[in-house]
Amino acid sequence: MLTNKVDFIATIEVQNANPNGDPLAGNMPRTDSNGHGLISDVAIKRKIRNRMQDQGNEIFVKSRDHADDGFNSLQKRFENEFNKEPDEEVEKRSNEKWLDVRSFGQVITYQNRSIGIRGPVSVSMAKSLDPIEITSMQITRSANSMEPKAGSSRSSDTMGTKHFVEYGVYVVYGSANVFFSEKTGFNEDDLAVIKESLLSLFANDVSSARPEGSMAIKELFWFTHSNKLGNVSSAKIHDLLEYDVSSEHENYEDYQIGLNQEKLAEYKDKGLQVEIIEGL
Repeated sequence: MLTNKVDFIATIEVQNANPNGDPLAGNMPRTDSNGHGLISDVAIKRKIRNRMQDQGNEIFVKSRDHADDGFNSLQKRFENEFNKEPDEEVEKRSNEKWLDVRSFGQVITYQNRSIGIRGPVSVSMAKSLDPIEITSMQITRSANSMEPKAGSSRSSDTMGTKHFVEYGVYVVYGSANVFFSEKTGFNEDDLAVIKESLLSLFANDVSSARPEGSMAIKELFWFTHSNKLGNVSSAKIHDLLEYDVSSEHENYEDYQIGLNQEKLAEYKDKGLQVEIIEGL
């Protein structure tokens, strides 16, 4: 189990990619009401799970393209492990077997059960520092995927639209809670996997929407407190992040992202430790 609370802040650079499409808006990049780009916490945890699996860990919530055990649903994966065991036994063994369960928790509703496991690791939505500009591009396919209608040489699905963000820097916040780690068995080795997953979040994540090199973790600010409760609140940790708000930003360096040194020195005196690590 963990002995010290941990907070982290990660910065993400996006270049000519769709970091998280919204299916209710034609798969355009997600934005808030002020035009800032968003990446949902679900999408970020999906990528963390993929990286956990890449590192050789057992994962319960596997995406279809990472399902290497032949199960196409969570129900089948669950029923392969459990039958009539008591809920307490199911919770204990689920935490022991699956790293994502003891990290993020899980709601288990199979076999007429209702088991809620609360995990110690929380991750926020990522939000861009500036409002983003979305570019849309009409695309055509050179081949018909369906038979065209009579009298036409092209089927209706040869036309499409692609949306992307030309440039943006996003920030995601997270933490690891000692008290919940004691319940799920999440330990220091598991925390090291989370850290490695964050640093290499977009490795093996190439797609048409996110070509190789279009998204990258730039920096990971890793805060280790000296006790279970924390030397300062997570909200004060978030407020440490500073960046230039007065000029045009064309690249990551223009933002001059850093930590408030005066406040950081005050928190260090209370026992807080910080690492600043470059992403993969």
